[in-house]
Order: sequence, then C-alpha cells, then structure tokens
Amino acid sequence: MSTTTASQPLTYVVRTLGCQMNVHDSEHMAGLLEQAGYVRASKEDEAASRADVVVINTCAVRENAATRLYGNLGQLASVKADRPGMQIAVGGCLAQKDRGEIVGKAPWVDVVFGTHNLDALPVLLERARHNAEAQVEIAESLQVFPSTLPTRRESVYAGWVSISVGCNNTCTFCIVPHLRGKERDRRPGEILAEVEALVAAGAVEVTLLGQNVNSYGVEFGDRGAFAKLLRACGQIEGLERVRFTSPHPAAFTDDVIAAMAETPNVMPQLHMPLQSGSDQVLRAMRRSYRSAKFLGILDRVRAAIPDAAITTDIIVGFPGETEEDFLETMRVVEASRFSSAFMFQYSPRPGTPAATMAGQLPKEVVQERFERLLALQERISAEEAAAQVGRTLEVLVAEGSGKKDGETRRLSGRAPDNRLVHFALPAGTLGVAEAPESLADPRLGSAADLDPRLPRPGDMVTVEVTRAAPHFLVADSALDGGAFRVRRTRSGDAWAAREAARLGGGDEHGHGHGAAPSGPVTLGMPSLRR
Repeated sequence: MSTTTASQPLTYVVRTLGCQMNVHDSEHMAGLLEQAGYVRASKEDEAASRADVVVINTCAVRENAATRLYGNLGQLASVKADRPGMQIAVGGCLAQKDRGEIVGKAPWVDVVFGTHNLDALPVLLERARHNAEAQVEIAESLQVFPSTLPTRRESVYAGWVSISVGCNNTCTFCIVPHLRGKERDRRPGEILAEVEALVAAGAVEVTLLGQNVNSYGVEFGDRGAFAKLLRACGQIEGLERVRFTSPHPAAFTDDVIAAMAETPNVMPQLHMPLQSGSDQVLRAMRRSYRSAKFLGILDRVRAAIPDAAITTDIIVGFPGETEEDFLETMRVVEASRFSSAFMFQYSPRPGTPAATMAGQLPKEVVQERFERLLALQERISAEEAAAQVGRTLEVLVAEGSGKKDGETRRLSGRAPDNRLVHFALPAGTLGVAEAPESLADPRLGSAADLDPRLPRPGDMVTVEVTRAAPHFLVADSALDGGAFRVRRTRSGDAWAAREAARLGGGDEHGHGHGAAPSGPVTLGMPSLRR
C-alpha cells in the first residue's frame, strides 16, 4: 500500500460528529491511518480541509445528522476538485444506516464503511485509489473489537476506554441498537490492561465508555461486574480520576453507588439520562423505569456522595406528549437539580418505532416547550454553580482553552465533578493557553527549572472559585494572593515531552520524564512515533 507521494507521506484529517463513542472511534481511525503510513495534517491544513484523506465519522441519532454530513460533503466537493488525488471517506452510524445512498447523493465520496468494520478503512482507501471507483463496505456484525485497534490518543493526560459496544435496550426513539448491534462486553482483564497501559503512558484520567455502561457484565453473567470494575480501577497506581458514561437508570444499582462513594479516584460526577419526567411518555419510549425510581437513584447518590454533580439528557416533544406530561418533566427537572442538561427537540428517525407513532407534535409546540425547559434548567444550573463559589478545587489543566482565555489571560480545566473552571495565574506569571510554537516555550523546560506558578496541560492546580455562570466557574483567587498551587504530574511531563518532540526537540522521552507516546497505541503495547 502506497501512502506517500514522491516527496512526503499522505496527510489525513478525521472529523467527528456525535457522541463520546464516536470520538473514541475516531481515535482508532486515526491510529489505523498512522499505522498505514499517513500523517496528521497540520492545524492550518485541517481547518482548511487541505489533506490527502478526509474521514467524516458520522452520527445518526438526531434528525440534523444527515444535514450535517451532506453540508460537510458539499464543502469538501470544491476542495477535492482543486486537489487531484484527494480522498473522502464516510464512516460511523449514518454510514452504517444509509450505506450506498451516500455515494448516490455525493458521488465524490471514495469510501463508505460502517460501525462494525473500522479496521477496513486503510484497505478501502487503497482499493478505491487503485480501482478509481468508490468502495462501500458495511459489515452486519462486529468484525474486530475496536479497542484492539491502533489508537492515536488526542490527549496524553486523559483517555477513553470502551468496556462494551452495542446496546440490548429497545428504546422506541433510538436507532443505536440497530446500528451498533447487541451489547458485547470486554473481559475485565483486557479493560484493566488498557487502563494500566494508558497510565503507564502518562494519563491520570480515564473515562469508561459504553452505550449502557452500567449493564456491563451481562454478557458473561456477572451483574455486579461494573461495580467490581470501578473498584479495580481504584487499585491502579497513578490513576487519579475515573469517570464513566452513560449509565441507564433501569440498571443502576446500589452496589455501583457504593463503589463510587468508596473508591477515591472515582469522581463525584454522574451523567444519568432522564429523557422524560412523565411515566406515560417513559412507557411509550420503552424506558424501563419511572420518575420515582429515577429520583430515588439521585437521592441515594447524593446521600452517599454529597458533592456529586449530576447531568442528564432530556427529549422534549416525544409523540403523544401532552402539556401534563411536559409539566411532569418540568417537575422532575426541578427536583433533580441537574448541574447541566443536554436537551433535544424530538425528531423522528426512520427505522425507529417512534417515527411512525400517532401524535407527532407540531414544531411550534415542541419549540415553546423546549424554551420553557431551557429557561428552567438555566436557572437551576446558575443556582447550582453559584453554590460552588468559595470552594477550593483541584483542577486538571486542559489542553487548549476557553473562548476568551486569550484575552482574560486565564487557563482552563476540569474540577473533580467535571465542571469547567477558568482560572487566573498569579500576577507576573507568563500564562500560555495555546500549543507551544517553539522549544523556547516556558512550559517545555526541565521540570526542575519551571516557574512553580506555571502549570502545563495535565498538571493539577488548586484554586478557589470566585464567581460562577451556568456553564462554567471562574477562579481568580491567585490575583489577590488567595489559593493557588500547582502540582506537577506525570501527565504534565508527558505533555511537555510530546510537544518538544513535535517541535523537533528530540524523542518523546525527553526531559527524563518517561513520557507518553502521541502516535498509535495498541492495547498493552505502547509504541513511539519517531
């Protein structure tokens, strides 16, 4: 397979539409391409879609998914016309669903592949190049468990780990089981080996992924497996933060709550999809719980973990939803005190039972209810965030920055409960939010010589929250001599080594840090990109 031109390797870009599972799948796609000899396009070329291969990893959950895909493809058509030899590949859930229809609507697409055969991407690209015609290959069942594939991790300090794929539920609004298949669980030893490999490579945070993450273990007959897995993660030296998404309320058991409360590195955060507060609507959705059970779970979580931040998903305007049903959702949201919520206006997905149900609601009715619910949740989010003012938090410094961090001189990161925190550095500290542009960047020096007030992505910073907004916290305590302390971590060391290597400053084990590789990583066998 030739992945080079006469002068240089072929470049690639992977665009991700959709959920965390798609984000992690995109890391596998990037890993496969790099293993095949491609190199990631520069940030400038990525922004302009100037790459030899552009892969779009699609979502099919919302009605606008197809609109987003074909909008992307329309923009790429003109780019491709000016770049002879450029290839466009479409993968993910919408590709699994629409198959050859994509090439029919966008004949400039070279490859279409599904959720079950990510590993075929490099071969399909080469075949399309050789045969000079589009290649559409959709497998009906999982060919290779994605976690065994090469992975180009986006972050050295935090990583996704899939513990299962697929879903056994039959929610009437959801097309995911049809596109992802029945639930398949990985063995605990394989999962823990991947987590240990990530930690050895510099990560301090791991998020366990599954369509219904707390159903883990059903396939091999252990309904307590998820709680056991959380506790096992607590025994991994160097792993400071464990998160998971998304659980299903029907399968959420007290042993999981106990494991969360009793395992120090499991974070006080829970994403618990509500979907509707109306028992009648939940029944029509085939969600096998009712509002009282949902609220009971939240009460038990908060009793065991008082500082827990709970987030959710809600669908407004499901077929047959009455005003009384909607008011039940408002009631449950008020009682739940979510720190934030992902709210969606119902849209019919072809192939789902809900798409053909009677009682499809007019757009204006759904919009009006959505705006009422949004206003309620914005108020609650603001009140819950305001309760954080005055608290001292340890923030994991993020790579990249908030939209206004450049002008405010703040950096950004995540609190233990996953709230976004923008924090100021002490006066006189040279704060840098963007990626290093040269080896002279003050964050890339020897750890012993760094300004002790200057954190790197992956380091931990202790600050006091000084004000709040519905969707973020501000911690400017350092500006008046208040709480501010930087704790160096292996992740910060790994980030510095990776960036130094990127800028030509030696291999990725520079600075004596034993840093993480930034190239493809196969489970249990980290490899270095030279």
